[in-house]
Amino acid sequence: MALSYSILASGSTGNALYVESDEHSFLVDAGFSGKQMEALFGQIDRDISKLSGIFVTHEHSDHIKGIGILARKYHLPVFANEKTWRAMESSVGVIPTEQKFVFNMETVKSFGSVDIESFGVSHDAAEPMFYVFHQSGKKLVLITDTGYVSDRMKGTISNADVYIFESNHDVQMLRMGRYPWNIKRRILSDVGHVSNEDAAIAMSDVVGDRTKRVYLAHLSLDNNMKDLAKMAVTQTLESQGLIVGEQFGLYDTDPKTPTILTAV
Repeated sequence: MALSYSILASGSTGNALYVESDEHSFLVDAGFSGKQMEALFGQIDRDISKLSGIFVTHEHSDHIKGIGILARKYHLPVFANEKTWRAMESSVGVIPTEQKFVFNMETVKSFGSVDIESFGVSHDAAEPMFYVFHQSGKKLVLITDTGYVSDRMKGTISNADVYIFESNHDVQMLRMGRYPWNIKRRILSDVGHVSNEDAAIAMSDVVGDRTKRVYLAHLSLDNNMKDLAKMAVTQTLESQGLIVGEQFGLYDTDPKTPTILTAV
């Protein structure tokens, strides 16, 4: 049985990840309107109504914009921890009680052969958490929206086959850019977002001998560029003794276009 995935979109304007096994399919976050989410699913030739559930990372709008409409239209179960449910209630609208499920931090839920593990991150949200998908010895990690990567996080996500890893900003672009200082300070803080270099340093601690693919995710439209992120991450990784292209591949994500559906 194969675990496959498509990063439907990733960036400061919206985020969504699709994961499927032979028996189940899952959506992590829906940071776009219902129509935009349907269009993204159309690009990978998949049916939203077949989803086994939507899994929420945190209540910020670029992660939950379409959750309410998709849940109601397609009668989908939604999974989030209790604090996130309370924080996003006014934004997602009424979701029938029988479709609302609590998924606590640092726990595992199983769907057939797939185990989904939740873990906490450091971000300015109610109780932000991300996910590791496990199946038949394969491991897929999604980690964005964190101000830093702690040793505890590293223990959970180490030696995955595939990483979808935040590489949010270039520090100099952010410092010199148009954002007000309070926003810059928030992004640079321990509850903000990791920079290209900090992401690469964290990657160097968790990439293992079975790691094949690393995707750079949640790039800021204003404070980063794909080529810059890839260059900065590659240089930092190589300074840590990891050779991109030999030990594993480094890949882009896009704020509007899904990645090709790929087996882990």
